[in-house]
Amino acid sequence: MLAQPCAHSLASGMGGIRAAGDLVARMQMTRGMRLKEAKAYVAGKLGIGEDDLSDPIVMNEVRGERGLGRVVTGEASYPNEPNAIEAKFRIAELLDVPIACVSRFVERSGLGRGAAAGH
Repeated sequence: MLAQPCAHSLASGMGGIRAAGDLVARMQMTRGMRLKEAKAYVAGKLGIGEDDLSDPIVMNEVRGERGLGRVVTGEASYPNEPNAIEAKFRIAELLDVPIACVSRFVERSGLGRGAAAGH
């Protein structure tokens, strides 16, 4: 059951959601950016240095301030902060990239143009 999350965590590097690995990987996948270009883009959007992208302490604060989701642990839960779909909406907006679950949510909730057209 843990094989996929472990494999993804190792493959994406930079700590996944603990740092900025998920954000950088998203730019590589959606925009075809090389690693260096993706890191520069994400760092610029977040207003931090590229070295900070892999620092889980810095990124914990940045993700919290930007509402980009954080790893929830028993010691440090963030009940009033965005997580799950809300965090993905914010990531899509910040990085200006499409995220499939966000698009599906908008489409199925009637918030998109399809609702106006009766779909």
